[in-house]
Amino acid sequence: MPGERLDAESVRSWREQADAALTRLMQSFLPTHGFPPGRNAVMLATDDSNQATDALVDLTPIPSDLTTLYWVISEASLPDVDNGYFIHSPATVAEHFREYGPASIDGESIALVFASDGGGHLFAIGDSGRVWKSTTASWFDDFEVAASSLQDFLEQLSRQIANQP
Repeated sequence: MPGERLDAESVRSWREQADAALTRLMQSFLPTHGFPPGRNAVMLATDDSNQATDALVDLTPIPSDLTTLYWVISEASLPDVDNGYFIHSPATVAEHFREYGPASIDGESIALVFASDGGGHLFAIGDSGRVWKSTTASWFDDFEVAASSLQDFLEQLSRQIANQP
C-alpha cells in the first residue's frame, strides 16, 4: 500500500487550504482572465451525502480513503482550475457504477471513478489506493497512474489551485 491511509483531519485541512487558495484565485480571476469565474467550491459533507456514501459502500466495496474523503466533503467543483477538476458526489459515483461498472484497470480488483477533469478524462481510485487517470475521455480506454494515493491526488490538486494564474 503506497503511503499512509487518508484521515478525516487531513481532508479537513486540505479543504481549508483549498478554500483559502480559491478565495485568492476568485479575487484575481476577472482582472486576470477578462471574464468572471464559474462557481468553484469544495462542499462539506451533509446528512444526504453521508447517506449516499453509505449506499455506495453497500453497492460495492470502495477504498477506505474514498469513504474518508466523502465523510468530510461531498464533492468539489473547480471549473476554473487548469481545465477544470470535479470530485463527484457519492451519489454520482454510485449512479456511474450502476451504469458503467468499475473502471477496468490491470492489477486493480476494483477501481471506482470518483472524479473528472474539464477535458472529460476520468479519475479512478483502485483498491491499491492509487489514483488513475484515463488516457482519453472514455470509461473503456487505458488508465495511467496519476497519484500514488488519494492524499497525493489532493495535494496535486492543491498545487494546481495555488499555481493558477
